[in-house]
Amino acid sequence: MEDKELFEFVGKEELQIKEFVRPSVSYWSDAWRRIKKNRFAMIGLVLIIILIVFAIIGPIISPYEYDQTDLNNVYAPISWKHIFGTDELGRDVLTRVLYGARISLAVGFVASFLNLIIGVIYGGISGYLGGRVDNIMMRIVDILYSVPILLIVILLMVVLRPGLTNVFIALGIAYWVGMARIVRGQVLSLKEQEFTLAAKALGADRRRILLKHLIPNTIGPIIITATLLIPDAIFFESFLSFIGLGVSAPMASWGVLASDGVRAFRSHPNLFLVPSLFICITMLSFNFLGDGLRDSLDPRLRK
Repeated sequence: MEDKELFEFVGKEELQIKEFVRPSVSYWSDAWRRIKKNRFAMIGLVLIIILIVFAIIGPIISPYEYDQTDLNNVYAPISWKHIFGTDELGRDVLTRVLYGARISLAVGFVASFLNLIIGVIYGGISGYLGGRVDNIMMRIVDILYSVPILLIVILLMVVLRPGLTNVFIALGIAYWVGMARIVRGQVLSLKEQEFTLAAKALGADRRRILLKHLIPNTIGPIIITATLLIPDAIFFESFLSFIGLGVSAPMASWGVLASDGVRAFRSHPNLFLVPSLFICITMLSFNFLGDGLRDSLDPRLRK
């Protein structure tokens, strides 16, 4: 016999199930939300913004010119007048470091941009066409990839002669290989997806499918790779300038400043340590940001 006291009639209002629905968040909004939680990525982003701002306005507000010599003030110590001292020609080290930031950052961004354009187009075409075309294009990439990039850049700089424009050309020619392989792998996995087959069924041509459907879906790995290539390009430019194959005097990149500072390292270590410190900070900042982007742009980590 059932005990009616153990049961209770439920009204209509209580029968309505409350739905707890998460508000819709776009892919980029969710990526920004996650990257804000990454402390090191945000530190890297803030430092990069500070470096860019200093590189833009620093030489403008400085009372000294980057090539202004003062032979009566050679190797001046660190002071309020010269925060980082002066070099062997009496030039203000802080002004030259800020001016060098323009060159070093410009090299990083331009090289990454050229790598982005060449690598994405080459890798996208190779992956989408496939077959014999893909085999030929990727064998070329394998040949270039088997040769150290540093050797390629040095040989190009010897042929092209030192100079800022030639640094851009050399890094742009040599740096696209890694990007091409990444984009090609992404396109190979995406071109068999349903949305690609649907675009083909609707009559979209190859160019539209590649530019409108496949490449936009690889934007995450592309951004991450481009971000991580910026510090590599800055380091390569610094190394080339250090060995005399980079920018020419009186222009001053961080590599040139480090090269000049080595000669007086024992007596005036600040001339070498200051540009080296800026190189290290810049490379760490971009690497922190790149690692944060890798985590935030990965859809598998989305919650």
